[in-house]
Amino acid sequence: MRDFLHAEIANFYGVPNIPDNPDLAISSGMHLCQELLEPLQRKFGRLAIRSGYRSAAVTEFGNARGHGACIERNAAYHIWDLRDAEGKIGAAACVVIPWFADQYEGGADWRSLAWWIHDHLAYSHLEFYPKLCAFNIQWSEAPVRRIDSFIAPKGCLTKPGYPNHEGCHSKFYQALHRPELPASLMRCTDLVRSFAIDR
Repeated sequence: MRDFLHAEIANFYGVPNIPDNPDLAISSGMHLCQELLEPLQRKFGRLAIRSGYRSAAVTEFGNARGHGACIERNAAYHIWDLRDAEGKIGAAACVVIPWFADQYEGGADWRSLAWWIHDHLAYSHLEFYPKLCAFNIQWSEAPVRRIDSFIAPKGCLTKPGYPNHEGCHSKFYQALHRPELPASLMRCTDLVRSFAIDR
């Protein structure tokens, strides 16, 4: 949880980034880890967590200074302990996959990773960024399954109703050949052990 609670704006300005409802934050975060992040880590290797949980207070503080979205847009997204407008729970994190970041720097298309996630994981929302091909990945109990990007081609890659949304997209990620590692080594809850093994 320590990795997910780190928020640069909170640290810089001394705003506590603590859940108002720890039980709900932990429940949402466990779904995010077990259903999205751990399968990603098994497939592509260790993940780097750039940001995860943001309290309502941190979100409001950042929004007032032009550094983020409002509380309503972050409920059940980065604010893990606040239900969305429909009363659903959710959680998101911004992650980098170091192995894929190397492929991306070498010219790999971000869409190959996006389509792999789309075909293999029960995500709700993905949003990709140019630096290191970092991306937000959201779990929700009512998944939307939408992919957006700030990397060219920018905009919405797919969402329900788009002609490319259904079916298999394996032709886009055939080059993603990183072998799967044993699950015992790649659980997000075992980051320290994984780091020691990687070294």
